[in-house]
Amino acid sequence: MNILKDFLTLENFITILSDKENIVLSNELVTRVENSFSFLLDFSKNKVIYGVNTGFGPMAQYRIQEEECIQLQYNLIRSHASGIGTPLSVAQVRAAILARLNTLSLGYSGVNLSVITLMKELLDREITPLIFAHGSVGASGDLVQLAHLALVLIGEGEVFYKGERRSTKEVFEIEGLQPIEIRIREGISLMNGTSVMTGIGILNWNNANRLLDWSIKMSCAINEIVSAYDDHYSVELNQAKLHVGQQYIARAMRDTLESSKMVRKREEHLYTGENQESIFKDKVQEYYSIRCVPQILGPVYDTIQEVKKVLENEINSANDNPIVDMETKQVYHGGNFHGDYVSLEMDKLKLVMTRLTMLSERQLNYLLNAKINELLPPFVNLGKLGFNFGMQGVQFTATSTTAECQTLSTSMYVHSIPNNNDNQDIVSMGTNAAVLCDKVIENSFEVLSIQMITLAQAIDALDCKEKLSLPTQEWYNEVRAIIPTFAEDVVMYPYLQKVKDYLKA
Repeated sequence: MNILKDFLTLENFITILSDKENIVLSNELVTRVENSFSFLLDFSKNKVIYGVNTGFGPMAQYRIQEEECIQLQYNLIRSHASGIGTPLSVAQVRAAILARLNTLSLGYSGVNLSVITLMKELLDREITPLIFAHGSVGASGDLVQLAHLALVLIGEGEVFYKGERRSTKEVFEIEGLQPIEIRIREGISLMNGTSVMTGIGILNWNNANRLLDWSIKMSCAINEIVSAYDDHYSVELNQAKLHVGQQYIARAMRDTLESSKMVRKREEHLYTGENQESIFKDKVQEYYSIRCVPQILGPVYDTIQEVKKVLENEINSANDNPIVDMETKQVYHGGNFHGDYVSLEMDKLKLVMTRLTMLSERQLNYLLNAKINELLPPFVNLGKLGFNFGMQGVQFTATSTTAECQTLSTSMYVHSIPNNNDNQDIVSMGTNAAVLCDKVIENSFEVLSIQMITLAQAIDALDCKEKLSLPTQEWYNEVRAIIPTFAEDVVMYPYLQKVKDYLKA
């Protein structure tokens, strides 16, 4: 049972989305929402309050007559349900709903309880509103995308239901659901907020954690394959630099490689006094992509931790406007809907995911280039050289996909374009940043899937499986259950997708 009550951690958030159990609204949450609504209903009489009895945006100077206030909310929702392009995924929309549900449940928005309960029902019954990727500038929040959510909540628009795209009205009739009741400002409360960019951002954070974990494991495997010296991930070397992330990565490498019989100790080979050659046959130090892993992945770890902190604050914050404050019994106007915090974090996450992908691509290139590694056949080709191709074909995919990540890493945070009659004169582009970050993350999984198959082939080329660390042997066995060792050329794309799915699971 998933009980929504107070502070929601990102781990809780992911669990709720993945669990099949229904959400339970705590008594405290229900009371908070009802008290906020009752207060605003009474307070708004004979006062000018934005979003209650005024127009919106640059038309806020127009007073709306009392008999038109409810219709105003419907007009806003319908006019702004104007997204286009590729629909957001079911997972992304569900994340957005949960993020919106949580922030409106804090009691700062003055919505009636039907808004919260119907969003809960959409999640429980797996009814997913049609929301498009294009539409938000992330300033008054995700106005356009959240308008598509609000459109479904008033019983209109379209949803995905049991694998089909259907009309909301039809699905509500099947499920016996009633649209929300608009009483004061439920339209603008639903639409003013950062919940789409935040929901997508949390999924990005979760997948970034997975990618980092795999990148550490694969970096450890390549260290084993080349019999690298172990001092580059030692306590002593890495404690000499004070970054938390670097020390975390080095510790993770030590834990992973503890049982390996492949890595070497420098003192047993180069510090014995027996190496008197003028030119050393063995490398004294490995390439940067092998021995600088703590320094390269350390900032990735640190960034993921900072992203978590910001997103956790955002889903537990009121990102509405105006804000109903029950302590002071006042309504405050401002800009809590602005998405700059999320936008910046998505740009940062996108950058470090691209960097992680670049590390993967360079490690892959090292394995494939026999002139560099001086250890493996060209392209880790286990067949007949010149006749078979090994991993030659998939390197093109890895290289081009990495290049796309690099291009997509251009910042959205600094690409504000004034709009809305210049009322929104500086905007966050936070949802664009989150969507592009998701694309980079998907690309990263694809490059790492190619790297993982190549590592498995390299392990077979060296016949060193029994000497590997236990964690490396574990994922090697799981990957070999997906794609057996091959010497003859095989059609790769089905295997790439299966390994990508394995990495994401």
